[in-house]
Amino acid sequence: MPLHDTTRTAADGPPTAGSPGIPAPPGESGPAAASHASPSPRVGRRGEGAWGWLFVSPMVLVLGLFLVLPILMALWVSLLHWDGQSNPFGGQADFVGLDNYRALLTRDGLDRVLFATSLRNNLYYVLLTVPLQTVLALSLALIVNQRLLRGRGALRTTFFFPSVTSSIAVATVFLFMFQGSGAVNTALSWIGMEGPNWFNDSRGVLSLLLDGLGVVDTDHPSGALAEGSFMGLSWFEWLSGPSVAMCTIILLAVWTTSGTFMLIFLAALQDIPRELEESAAIEGVSRFQMLRHVTLPALRPVLFLVLTLGLIGTWQVFDQVYVMSQGAPGNTTLTPAYLSYSSAFGDADFGQGAAIAFLLLALILAMTALQRLVLRERGPRTRRKR
Repeated sequence: MPLHDTTRTAADGPPTAGSPGIPAPPGESGPAAASHASPSPRVGRRGEGAWGWLFVSPMVLVLGLFLVLPILMALWVSLLHWDGQSNPFGGQADFVGLDNYRALLTRDGLDRVLFATSLRNNLYYVLLTVPLQTVLALSLALIVNQRLLRGRGALRTTFFFPSVTSSIAVATVFLFMFQGSGAVNTALSWIGMEGPNWFNDSRGVLSLLLDGLGVVDTDHPSGALAEGSFMGLSWFEWLSGPSVAMCTIILLAVWTTSGTFMLIFLAALQDIPRELEESAAIEGVSRFQMLRHVTLPALRPVLFLVLTLGLIGTWQVFDQVYVMSQGAPGNTTLTPAYLSYSSAFGDADFGQGAAIAFLLLALILAMTALQRLVLRERGPRTRRKR
């Protein structure tokens, strides 16, 4: 009867417990002993998760106390008719449910007209400010990113300086510059132009352009523009464009925010490998082609960030309107953020002010989701195998 060869060579290594021919420790078999030798990865993950929650718990408590809880309290106030004099959580305020939202969206009246007017003004503010500040910020970043440019540090500081200056101070300076006899109209008079009375001109720039071309009579609009309406405003009022006064606020916003976005673009430009630019230069690619096919694709995530921040910031504009116009002239500079403030603290209707704030929040979330859908990366579709 043949015997099995139980000899081991030096190349086989030292014998271990559980190996053929080597007895395992008392009370354990070979495979069981090997499995108990290494700790379970599930226990380690649970420990890391517990330590993670322990370290972030102070910030979670701070956010919950100063962010989530006030939002929930404001949501409750939006369902009340509260004048700010009593306790809104003690049953002393009148519960009206969704009546504040109906007054702003569906019920005919002054509240809906003012809310629609603020939406129209802010929509034109967003449509003009976000593209202008993005293009200007990218252009400034491309300029100060040139390696052969002298005084790059001084230029970066100069372009960024308006962003760190107090918005109230800058708004006050603009208020004096764009007066009827201010510096802007004085400079225009040197070239033979008569500037408007900027902050007292409620005419829409699009309606002025169409009137100058003879397309529409702005004094007596007719047809569908005058007959059709949406949320209490005629189509002519919706399509008249931003007022001259709102255009000055747009110029202020573009001038003060472009510096911050310039730094974001500049940081992203410095992360682009120099090898890509050098190889493109060797291939004889022009600057426009390099910007289109190399720089902009590399800046796509940063571009989405800048557009998102600009969109959120422009829908929340308040301080410039408060200092420069307070909605005048003729409510053509009224914005939802300022309308929420004036309804709550001016008219003592905190319920409606909170409702306007939550409608503005819903609008910002919807616009951000739409922007994410439009700017998402579209890869090639893969066919499913049957």
